[in-house]
Amino acid sequence: MDVFEQSLQLHESHHGKIAMQSKVPLKNHSDLSLAYTPGVAEPCRRIAANPQDLYRYTMKSNSVAVITDGSSVLGLGDIGAAAGLPVMEGKCLLFKEFANIDAFPVCIDTRDTEEFISVVKKITVPYGGINLEDIAAPRCFEIEERLKKELTIPVFHDDQHGTAIVALAALINALKVTGRTIGACKIAMSGAGAAGTSIAKLLMKHGAANGGQGHARKDAQGHGPNIILCDRHGTIFEGREDLAGNPAKMQLAQETNPERIKGSLADAMKGADVFIGVSSGNLVTPEMVKSMAPKAIVFAMANPEPEIMPDLAKAAGAAVVGTGRSDFPNQINNVLAFPGIFRGALDIRAKAITEEMCFAAALALSACVKEPSTEKIVPDIFDAGVTEAVADAVRKCESR
Repeated sequence: MDVFEQSLQLHESHHGKIAMQSKVPLKNHSDLSLAYTPGVAEPCRRIAANPQDLYRYTMKSNSVAVITDGSSVLGLGDIGAAAGLPVMEGKCLLFKEFANIDAFPVCIDTRDTEEFISVVKKITVPYGGINLEDIAAPRCFEIEERLKKELTIPVFHDDQHGTAIVALAALINALKVTGRTIGACKIAMSGAGAAGTSIAKLLMKHGAANGGQGHARKDAQGHGPNIILCDRHGTIFEGREDLAGNPAKMQLAQETNPERIKGSLADAMKGADVFIGVSSGNLVTPEMVKSMAPKAIVFAMANPEPEIMPDLAKAAGAAVVGTGRSDFPNQINNVLAFPGIFRGALDIRAKAITEEMCFAAALALSACVKEPSTEKIVPDIFDAGVTEAVADAVRKCESR
């Protein structure tokens, strides 16, 4: 059987992947009187008098809600809240196994932004953090921004920031392997949605620029980050008329592609040192990889089918290849980031997960690989200490 058939059998045989487990014994009437009535009245009274005691007496201190509307699930697209539940269950499993965080799937069946935000705000009482998942752009940007402003617990859209953290960590080490600096690289990207936007912004923070000039925006000489993003209509550049209704892409157009390169993904990849794909399968051909600079870096991260299969990219001349899949080396997967991010945030009772925390997490992840090579630019999630390294980086941000 292939991996899809095996996975289907696993889900069917267990009726999902997660279940509730009790933390306290319930063997007799004494246990019952402590866990439930009459004893439970006392923590209720304490919380009523001081709402912060929720963290002391309930699951809130170690719980996360994994919330989706099912509008952008993996590379499958808008398959709905119900069909997205297996992914949310999987996410909860990863939270527990890698960070000992109790996570709960919440699938909200609406495409109305205001309704979605309202529902999330009303259900946050039991949770110490919110992990948004598989919500289509550009709605995801507004949803996250609003919830960050209106809630006092961490809100993290993993498709944006988790992907960006791991991609930057991988790129830091791939650049070491190929002898490059990020400021001198031409970077072509496929996908300008949630993940692509966040990756581009984090790369800019790390110094992706045109000849070392510029940073977040073009300078007086017109230099800017030498990142060229592509969506399904081609390269994104300042002045592209169809971007008028998309503020997120309009901002990207102003901050990237300083030469205003127009055309297709193939045009963007010509001479590029780095390709990063967070779009859909089979968009990149071996010929497109061959058109890149020598010792090219190719991160084809679409799931379940990458933009180009790793073996084809290698055969076409790529020196370092990363993928979103677990059955090839260099899996660039969010699971390397989000368990540690939330572990650290919950431990310090952070009110938000900041850009500084994300950047620190990427640096910590890259440092987990002591001697980067073409076959190992990111740690394996099963390597000892990965989650704790990320969590510690987050905790230290709060103390500075």
